[in-house]
Amino acid sequence: MAIFPKILLKPEVEAYLKSIFKNNELVAAIGPQEAEQKYESLLNNLSHPPAFTTVRVNTHLASVEHIRSLLCEELHKQYASLNVPVLQHPQLPDILLIPVIGPRKDLQKLSKEVIVGAQCGSAVLRGAHVYAPGIVSASKCMKAGDLVSVYSDIEGKCKRGAKEFLGTKVFIGNGISELSRSEIFNSNGPLNVCSPWPQEQKIGPWSYCSCSHCLKVNMNVFCLGTGQFGFRKALGGMGIKMIESIYLSPSFDNLLPSYLFLQNLPSSVVSYVLNPQPGERILDMCAAPGGKTTHLATLMHDEGEVVALDKIADKVKKIKQNASLLKLNCIKTFCYDGTKALATSNIENEQEGPPFLPESFDRILLDAPCSGMGQRPNMAYSWSLKEVTSYQPLQRKLFSVAVQLLKPKGILVYSTCTVTLSENEEQVAWALETFPCLQLQSQEPHIGSEGMMGAGLSPEQLKQLQRFDPSEAVLQGMDLDSLQSAKYEDLISLANKDSIGFFIAKFVKVQ
Repeated sequence: MAIFPKILLKPEVEAYLKSIFKNNELVAAIGPQEAEQKYESLLNNLSHPPAFTTVRVNTHLASVEHIRSLLCEELHKQYASLNVPVLQHPQLPDILLIPVIGPRKDLQKLSKEVIVGAQCGSAVLRGAHVYAPGIVSASKCMKAGDLVSVYSDIEGKCKRGAKEFLGTKVFIGNGISELSRSEIFNSNGPLNVCSPWPQEQKIGPWSYCSCSHCLKVNMNVFCLGTGQFGFRKALGGMGIKMIESIYLSPSFDNLLPSYLFLQNLPSSVVSYVLNPQPGERILDMCAAPGGKTTHLATLMHDEGEVVALDKIADKVKKIKQNASLLKLNCIKTFCYDGTKALATSNIENEQEGPPFLPESFDRILLDAPCSGMGQRPNMAYSWSLKEVTSYQPLQRKLFSVAVQLLKPKGILVYSTCTVTLSENEEQVAWALETFPCLQLQSQEPHIGSEGMMGAGLSPEQLKQLQRFDPSEAVLQGMDLDSLQSAKYEDLISLANKDSIGFFIAKFVKVQ
């Protein structure tokens, strides 16, 4: 049930992605028609949000049952007494799932319009309000308190401050203007940056924003337009308070901030696959903003040591803030480039920070910087083919360092939030050929599908990989009536299938 146009890609990127999902090995196995359908499904599904909002309970401070009860009360207030269930995932005991209601087809488009950037539009579809920096255009007579329809400029062609826009725009809902047009666009107004991205952690009454620049640095980090972190209060106030979104998702602005962490379902699976144990020394090589870092520390009951690296100082501050907010003490953060984390000369054994001696860690998570082509919703992906294909060398540098830092019999988990073969299955094939000391391991829990054909891996090897593939989701409307009649098992199955694109590989160092 696609209600939005398929994701907008540059022609060379679309051709590249099509070659992946119609590679010879896959076409020989499933046939050209099914391969074509799989590819078209991917393009359609990427522009829509996942079927569930996923939150992780900080079990270091409270029980899942207690926080689930508090969350249900809060959602009851937000949804004007609508009875929306909060489900506990059966294989991920600290994960709660909230169905996303929609698409709602009964919304009336209003005469006054606001145009927002594509990234801001994506945020709205996952529960965010519109903050002033995300607004590109507004009707010439818009005043504070006006009811307005909000549209996403998916092609990025609307000029900032325009009073009218007749180009391609996608309706995403209605809201109440908190500011007048003149307040939004006057010369002393807020910085021209994007609106907050709702799927990551918030700090008290503040949150961080996401824009295309930070995606080029590393997925799942936040920045102003300059690549720096900044609080919402520095970005400008709320521009539009959303009251009717096409997809109804809860707002987590200042909602139980020490107890809940917004985290996509596959991102939560990663920490369970690594399976950290109390007392171990764990390395998170590309840790910002700290979602997986804090999850690892929680799973090992805050006993042992989780070393978190990032090469940008402001991002390291974000990790520290998250650790402090969640009251986790075993996390040690360092501003350091993971590609240089291996000591090349003798160092003191007592040295706490990087570079580290070989075989220093029991388990290592490499959630690698990637092209981010699995993120949802994403109606417009502006990267060039050169940018999309630029990550493989960096990922291999990081991987090579990780192998040397891992102890014998240690576990290495490699993950990305993209759907390309070159960053996923091809990296696994390269790793197995390059490092005879590594063996693939099966994963627990295994919630996603097996790996994709096309990289020359055997059927048994593909079964040991875990790929969350948006092309496999069947978009379907979710309303309260269907929720009431749906079986719990069917809803969990839908949540597992209808997620962001993600990839996980698990290795053991056998010597």
